[in-house]
Amino acid sequence: MRQKKNYAAIDNFRLADALLIVAIHTAPLASFNETADFLVTYCLGRIGVPFFLMVSGFFVLAPYQRKRGPITLSRGLGKFLKKTALLYLISTLLYLPLKFYAGNISDNVGGWLKEIFFDGTFYHLWYLPAVILGCLLIVGLLQFCSPMAVSVIVFVLYILGVLGDSYYNLVSQVPFLKTAYEGIFTVSSYTRNGIFFAPLFLWMGVLLANGKVRISKKTAGIGLAVSLAGMLAEGFASYALQWQKHNSMYFLLIPVMFFLFELLLSLECRELGMARDLSMYIYILHPLCIVVVRGAADVLKMKELLVEQSLVHYLAVVAVTSLLSLAIVEIKTIFQRQFMEMD
Repeated sequence: MRQKKNYAAIDNFRLADALLIVAIHTAPLASFNETADFLVTYCLGRIGVPFFLMVSGFFVLAPYQRKRGPITLSRGLGKFLKKTALLYLISTLLYLPLKFYAGNISDNVGGWLKEIFFDGTFYHLWYLPAVILGCLLIVGLLQFCSPMAVSVIVFVLYILGVLGDSYYNLVSQVPFLKTAYEGIFTVSSYTRNGIFFAPLFLWMGVLLANGKVRISKKTAGIGLAVSLAGMLAEGFASYALQWQKHNSMYFLLIPVMFFLFELLLSLECRELGMARDLSMYIYILHPLCIVVVRGAADVLKMKELLVEQSLVHYLAVVAVTSLLSLAIVEIKTIFQRQFMEMD
């Protein structure tokens, strides 16, 4: 087991990570340069979800893996899954009015099941069923497989996912592969889901918590710089060659996340208050705040500045989302304090 007293850098990075996810949905550099925006949002920004998955693997699945027995969930893992499922339900209800307004409601049971279990009930909510499904898959694999076998299985699943994501238009030229992926896409619109995407990064979090990997801060920093440069090149090449069906998964995202997490584990710093809760609320609420900013821009006759100027639009969404998230955290804190006083 990895002994570490200070995880402040991990917790603090959650905030930066949440802001990267906001950038994916607002394209902050689009007004200046399309290529630069692609590299920042659809390459660099792709560390956002894997980081959150690795955090879950590190803190939630790793203790389960150390104490696993029969097919039963540990208290910590069971609590995490219930909390995530409840968050998914609340978020779904929150965004239902927007789905109705946009006319984006599935008209059959199959469509709803596809959204609930794979695509997400709103465009950013796919992460929640993915982390639940990914955790359950890891738990199931641990019942029958050795850690080495689990590593091989989740790696192979990720490779299949990458080929159906950033390299789909290349591999689909092979008839049997095209048929196979078309079958997958009838169940899930993309391969970035709880089967092909989430398990690898959840398992990487487990391995970093329970394994014996130790690298220096300098090595982690150099490794991160080199692998990140490689991932930007991979992303740009697959984009320029028009191989991408989507752009959530890259081969070099694996070393990028390994070195990033190792670097954060090697840092000693002071924890920012409320970082965990704030990052979660920013992630959940930012699409709603995008709608608010666009609505305010129409009312104020400032659409050219607040919407069409991409960087200002991004900053406005971040500001509104952060203020709303801070307010929710403060209200939550007040209620918790009152309940403690009543006890």
